[in-house]
Amino acid sequence: MKHLTLMMCFFLGVILSSKAQLLHSPDGNFTMKFTLLQDGTPTYELSYNGKEVIKPSKLGLYLVDDEKSLLDGFSITDTKTATLDETWTPVWGEVAEIRNHYNELAVTLTQKGTERIMMVRFRLFDEGLGFRYEFPQQKNLVYFTIKEERTQFAMTGDHTAFWIPGDYDTQEYDYNESKLSEISGLFDAAVTANASQKQFSKTGVQTALMMKTADGLYMNLHEAALINYSCMHLNLDDKNMVFESWLTPDAQGNKGHLQAPCVSPWRTIMVSNNAADILASKMTLNLNEPSKIEDTSWIHPVKYVGVWWEMITGKSSWSYTNDYPSVQLGVTDFEHATPNGTHAANTAHVKEYIDFAAEHGFDGVLVEGWNVGWEDWIGHSKDYVFDFVTPYPDFDVEGIHQYAQSKGVKMIMHHETSGSTRNYERHMDAAYQFMVDNGYDAVKSGYVGDMLPRGETHYSQWINNHYQYAIEKAADYHIMVNAHEAVRPTGVCRTWPNLIGNEAARGTEYQAFGGSKANHVTILPFTRLIGGPMDYTPGIFEMDIDKMNPNNHSHVNSTICNQLALYVTMYSPLQMAADLPENYNRFLDAFKFIEDVAVDWDDTKYLEAEPGRYITVARKAKGTNNWFVGNVNGKQTRESNIVLNFLDKGKKYTATIYADAKDANYKTNPQAYTIKKVKVTHKTKLSLNSVEGGGYAISIIEDKS
Repeated sequence: MKHLTLMMCFFLGVILSSKAQLLHSPDGNFTMKFTLLQDGTPTYELSYNGKEVIKPSKLGLYLVDDEKSLLDGFSITDTKTATLDETWTPVWGEVAEIRNHYNELAVTLTQKGTERIMMVRFRLFDEGLGFRYEFPQQKNLVYFTIKEERTQFAMTGDHTAFWIPGDYDTQEYDYNESKLSEISGLFDAAVTANASQKQFSKTGVQTALMMKTADGLYMNLHEAALINYSCMHLNLDDKNMVFESWLTPDAQGNKGHLQAPCVSPWRTIMVSNNAADILASKMTLNLNEPSKIEDTSWIHPVKYVGVWWEMITGKSSWSYTNDYPSVQLGVTDFEHATPNGTHAANTAHVKEYIDFAAEHGFDGVLVEGWNVGWEDWIGHSKDYVFDFVTPYPDFDVEGIHQYAQSKGVKMIMHHETSGSTRNYERHMDAAYQFMVDNGYDAVKSGYVGDMLPRGETHYSQWINNHYQYAIEKAADYHIMVNAHEAVRPTGVCRTWPNLIGNEAARGTEYQAFGGSKANHVTILPFTRLIGGPMDYTPGIFEMDIDKMNPNNHSHVNSTICNQLALYVTMYSPLQMAADLPENYNRFLDAFKFIEDVAVDWDDTKYLEAEPGRYITVARKAKGTNNWFVGNVNGKQTRESNIVLNFLDKGKKYTATIYADAKDANYKTNPQAYTIKKVKVTHKTKLSLNSVEGGGYAISIIEDKS
């Protein structure tokens, strides 16, 4: 049931005056103040529970080739206020219903001399503030180019931040925890190698940026509804503790080409005295438009396995042959090439994965390296890399389709673009139709390496428009998208719910590239996942990579129970059991949790949370009365104490607890765990050991007897 109330008003949460505009959140805890300085510069400030959290901060845009930017000289020519309180139903999600409740102030500004109009729209929720720039149809501002956006976030102190380097091409970094004043000194060490990367400042960081103040407030800065605009980073003036927006440039160095009427993405600020509130917030989704897909019946959550981890570890290869120093599609003869003996995407091997998926109740099987071109796919600034429809000689598309269909398993397509966006768009219709013809309804796309056209980066306006084009084109073919190396999500999955996953962060693959910090997964939900679900690819059971590839001495910095918990703590409607079947077969009792855990939910409770330290989450499986709990722990062993008061009163449940053993250690004894079953009710209290880099997972099944 949906309740919608829209009221134009001057009394619900807003006080207007000639000098300042005040906007209050529905619960009254937040107050936003908008003011014009004497020179007509727009500013805002934000307080929470009477305490200043954003000091007066300037707004506006620098324009290219224009003698007068949109920075000052403004007067207020109109104000409109509204409140909205509605409930909407997501296609998939952490909860069955989402409440969207805010008070709004829209300030129309007219610039003296140019008579150009710019509106700043503020929405204040109980979780925080969203605001954006709007440019209505007008004679004096039609086509314009952004040199930079001047959106400031003036901090009230030298907060503790969880940050990664600002970069136009990648978010695949381990997170750093430091004072804001320490970022510049730590920046060079924070930059680690990637296939494509470009930093812009020693104090530049990426959103979503998570911070904690000295007096215990949690703050998050991000953006929502990134459409037809470049990705926003933040550059810190560490003398004055002021962040300013830093947009990603295009190949010409411009930050955006706009045509009125148009809007910017929302700039978001969340604040709470409880870190769990940041995780539970749906503000980012609420700042996006409702679904543009009328019939969403074909969109569904997916739990899958795949031919992937064995290539990531170096056990197997994506390429089919070693005969050629380079290949050209349509010219290179693969039919008479010598197989290299390590190609994983072969028919017999893929059928083994299909059998495993069918036996253990998985929905799908992903296969990477099935299509010709992997012999020289990266690092050559090569336009025509793949055609996305031609298989290697040892991959029987039709035979695999029929075999998977007979087992009740869906195949998941893989499209690696090698950053060549023009080539992907050239082949996109044929590739999606090929998927439809062969029973694929989901695609994992990739953008590894430097982008083409040359000079573009992964997060520029032009490339962001490509990602959006791919999502919308996929919807025409009823295909779900899981985009890797694309721009980090900003809640667009509400508008286009066929976007069921993204990578856009340092995922599990880096555990095979030298490892990630043991507390990495206690930070990601506060940062990367604020904008939408991540295809993190959890579920690794064999932590010593050299047991699969003797030449790779990486170690997965996690215990098995930590890997189990990720299916609950790292929310996604798309979840992979990433390890090899033979490794799961060694620990089938622990693998039972991955078999059982849901991927779609009716309710979610964040039981305890502290960024970089620990997260404990309980989720209720869609359409059932069964709950799953996950706990991931950071760098210090601790006792996690929780109460199961989210369970229904008067009902009994059986809890299966997968916990770190007393002697578990993510470095030396990661496969040590215990499993026990206990009867529980809503009054049950649990105290569980969670080691460094460890955690626990619990399935709670209602007793029917």
